[in-house]
Amino acid sequence: MNTLQQLLTSYAYNILGSWEEAKDVVQDVMLERLNRNGDPVENEKAYLTRAAINRAINAKSRQKKMRSTYPGEWLPEPLSTETADGDLHQKDILSYSLMVLLEKLNARQRAVFILKEAFDYEHEEIAELLDISVENSRQILSRAKKELKTETANNFLKTPQDYLDKYINIIHTGDTARLEQLLSDDIILASDGGGKASAALQPLIGKEKSLMFLSGIYRKFYHDSRIEKIFVNHHPALLFYEEDRLVTCQVLELQDEKIHRIYFLRNPDKLAPLQH
Repeated sequence: MNTLQQLLTSYAYNILGSWEEAKDVVQDVMLERLNRNGDPVENEKAYLTRAAINRAINAKSRQKKMRSTYPGEWLPEPLSTETADGDLHQKDILSYSLMVLLEKLNARQRAVFILKEAFDYEHEEIAELLDISVENSRQILSRAKKELKTETANNFLKTPQDYLDKYINIIHTGDTARLEQLLSDDIILASDGGGKASAALQPLIGKEKSLMFLSGIYRKFYHDSRIEKIFVNHHPALLFYEEDRLVTCQVLELQDEKIHRIYFLRNPDKLAPLQH
């Protein structure tokens, strides 16, 4: 993937929360440009960037409308930040916790926030890309920050070296007392099966429910699974395999070395970028 196409795909992915849709958006933009038969464009990069971002915004708006019929929770598609530097650079991937948070915003708010806070665009550049006024760009960013209750795009927290090993050991041994110590009081578990794999339809809130769920599903479904440690979107995660088939990606969000959120990705379409 060439450098510009790679950059455009990262913009589209961060707006859409879907790697596959992002690739489709950029491919369509590139094909349209080729079909113009080489018509001269004053600034090729600006032209393609504008086209990709606006197409991604439109695709996100359609995606949000379709989500009303999505079975259960919709979670962003995870990407490995260990093997990223091929088609996508690590620095261009937003953290998973922020990707989840960005779902509160409409498509245009999300684009403005990402361009300004993650990619350091000036409001003048954003206004030109989105065909809005500079003042409107500032207002959209301000509203987005209030909605998100955050001022920054990426605040990557370092995970202790042995944290995932400790977590795996605890769930292997079924030590609920030690597992409870790892969980924050306000922990939330969310699952996305997309109607194609079993998953909890509603988030589980609180330590007691989360502890019962984690202990129960591991004993019932994952005790004999092969488990791989990985980082996705800058978060520690576990990949669970049945034979050679990836069936679950479990993403952990930590705060003060306690597990604050757990995201279970079980929709096979969303696991495809992690399958190897």
